[in-house]
Amino acid sequence: MLVAAMNPCPCGFHGDTLKECRCSFSEVTRYTKRISGPLLDRIDIFVEVPRVEYEKLADETVGEISQKVRARVEAARQVQRERFDGRGVACNADATALEVREFCQVEPSAQSLLRTAMKQLSLSARGFHRILKVARTIADLDGAGTITTQHLAESIQYRPRSLM
Repeated sequence: MLVAAMNPCPCGFHGDTLKECRCSFSEVTRYTKRISGPLLDRIDIFVEVPRVEYEKLADETVGEISQKVRARVEAARQVQRERFDGRGVACNADATALEVREFCQVEPSAQSLLRTAMKQLSLSARGFHRILKVARTIADLDGAGTITTQHLAESIQYRPRSLM
């Protein structure tokens, strides 16, 4: 598993709502291009993490408790173990292209979203399969047998925008 982080630009403030970025467009572009496209294409999930405002940090509202999240993840992992039993695959991320075709069924209404994403994001075959594997995992966490438009849309939003 690879987990990585990087600033959005050399100064670290590109896109910040409070502090202005002092980098030129070419500096930002050069900075983000330091990571090759083929390497980026092998990363499943990209998440931009904006500055957290004081109000959110000081808010005493409690989110979902860890035990509930853990139970949902364990249930999804069990579904995946059963799905790939005897195939030498442990989870959706390890699925081959043939297994993606077999197990990542997308509901008919989501097909047009997938087609649009393929064109607009200029997805490679690898990127296409990564979107489906992540969508399958989201559907597993949701307890759904088929990948819906909602699962697919969430998966697509985890693809990089500015780095490709």
